[in-house]
Amino acid sequence: MTAKHEIATLAGGCFWCLEAVFEQIDGVESVLSGYCGGHVDHPDYAAVCRGRTGHAEAVQLTFDPARCSYRTLLEIFFAIHDPTTRDRQGNDVGTQYRSVIFYHTDEHRQVAMALITEFDSLGLWSGPIVTELLPAPRFFAAEAYHQQYFRRNPEQGYCQVVVSPKLAKLRKRFASLIKVNQ
Repeated sequence: MTAKHEIATLAGGCFWCLEAVFEQIDGVESVLSGYCGGHVDHPDYAAVCRGRTGHAEAVQLTFDPARCSYRTLLEIFFAIHDPTTRDRQGNDVGTQYRSVIFYHTDEHRQVAMALITEFDSLGLWSGPIVTELLPAPRFFAAEAYHQQYFRRNPEQGYCQVVVSPKLAKLRKRFASLIKVNQ
């Protein structure tokens, strides 16, 4: 990572969805699926899914803020998941699916707080945003088979029913931000 790159860590349901969306954004250099915000070192998928580790499924993005701002990443994040449901995204239920912005800098915290306040005041959703805003703890990469999951398994049922509609929403709403080769 060079000095011009920054890190963003976001949790908003299944990490396959977030990864598939953010890897298409111009300025996002890498996306890593993993676990964040729990109390167990080196969690694995089975333990996280059972809700015993306190971790959320999350993605860690390395991005170039000159090409895609942190605010823009958060606007995409809020557009592709429901930030008003606690511990749930669609049929995925449990604390591992909670909505969290894990900030790495005070500037990122301030941007996130301002955006949450702005979006809540606009009444974009039927309820208030419940997305947690927390300092970024240690991030644990998920198992290799979770990385680039949608890209490797586009025909898998969950990918067709849950991930694909999020990508369609991204292409419709944020078309100008998608990498040219996507």
